[in-house]
Amino acid sequence: MKLAIGSDHAAFEAKETLKALLTSLGHDAIDEGTSSTASCDYPDFAARVAERVVSGDAGQGILLCGTGIGMSIAANKFKGIRAALCHDVETARMSRAHNDANILCMGARVLNLAQLEAITRTWLETPFEEGRHARRLEKIRKFEER
Repeated sequence: MKLAIGSDHAAFEAKETLKALLTSLGHDAIDEGTSSTASCDYPDFAARVAERVVSGDAGQGILLCGTGIGMSIAANKFKGIRAALCHDVETARMSRAHNDANILCMGARVLNLAQLEAITRTWLETPFEEGRHARRLEKIRKFEER
């Protein structure tokens, strides 16, 4: 699967680690930046990843910043995006199983590399359960028409 990945300066090193993980798992990681630890604005990278997912250029996305909060707020401004801020494997599993999240957001300053990798693996491996959850997502989708 093609996955778009992006981060700000606070999570640059974590992004590089996760990019390598994605490649090792057989995914095509599309790096949307940043390219260094120089200070930058997280909304720019949230937009790049969200646009890739919305357009279908990437099936899913991963966004990282210091806490993951800013990235999740910014990405969720895009129609069709369900960006989930996950802080452990259970929230990652539920974000996919019940919410069909299409962008995973995490914080590199609040999670260590082992946690980031475990959350990412769980998120990628968990399918959407559909059923009653699909009905609920349809209700959320209708909010975007307002």
